Amino acid sequence: MMEEWERINRHGQHMTTTKQTQHQVLDPSLLGRPVHLLPIFAAQLRDDLAQSMRLNMNRRYWGGFTVQDVAFSRLEGNEIRSRWLSFAAPAGQIAFSLERKVLLSVLNYRYGSGTKAEAKPDSAAAVDEAAVRVTATEERLAVVLGQQLAGTLAGRIELNLPAIDKPAPAEGEAGEGAETEFKPAPGSHPPKGTWVITVTVAESAGGMSGQFWFALDKNLMASVLRGLLRDRDGGKKPKAAAPLAQRLQVGLVGRLASKEVTLGALYDLQVGDVIPISLSRADVLLEDSRLFTAAVTEHKGKLCLTSFEDAE
Repeated sequence: MMEEWERINRHGQHMTTTKQTQHQVLDPSLLGRPVHLLPIFAAQLRDDLAQSMRLNMNRRYWGGFTVQDVAFSRLEGNEIRSRWLSFAAPAGQIAFSLERKVLLSVLNYRYGSGTKAEAKPDSAAAVDEAAVRVTATEERLAVVLGQQLAGTLAGRIELNLPAIDKPAPAEGEAGEGAETEFKPAPGSHPPKGTWVITVTVAESAGGMSGQFWFALDKNLMASVLRGLLRDRDGGKKPKAAAPLAQRLQVGLVGRLASKEVTLGALYDLQVGDVIPISLSRADVLLEDSRLFTAAVTEHKGKLCLTSFEDAE
């Protein structure tokens, strides 16, 4: 009996554990918004970042890195333990944060540390961040990288927007094609619920991987979703209206034959009489105006008009 009771008790505990499955809670503010299309934007941004890192001006910083993944999420608290910078984009604010191990690796790649050329391939991953003092050069480099990466993100957001929703260029800018200067400012940890883009990068030689983050304010996130909404509805747009001449309905009258008779012969007609006529070309009229002449043919038991010619 004791063994049977323990078996039942264990089964009951298993049933209790099964019922505690967590379900995703829907955010009412996101209903009707194309949140399910965010992976499309993430894939676009991943390609943009990879391309940007290969440019000559950025290769000196990111030459040893590749982009592994880009993903959207929402902050649950203060889970990102890194210093934040804020950059003013044309349509909102972009908060940026970079893991210090990634920053130190970029710093070593850019300026050299004596360990880069002589150390083992995995030496970058073994760097003790706590033992490395924060320098002004490191802080300046964080700003430079933030400006580069935030500019790539802002460019992707603007590129996806319909032309009518693109932000107007500031006074003094040349308009489309002009580079926007992202002025940095100290930032604080974004509040709970903020949309965050997590970018995972890896060092090709050393195997070290790390992350940096973008936090978007409400205006920029709305722009991201608006750009995705345009792509979703692109196939549903009605076709352009046909020219008026193709939509205007007119009625044509085909006059197959005509014959002149005297008034006396008309009054003498009886039931069964035959009026001899010959079908040559019929007249096609729009109201009382003679527009075309056409040949009369037979098709599947019906008389048809064909071989239209302009009436002189």
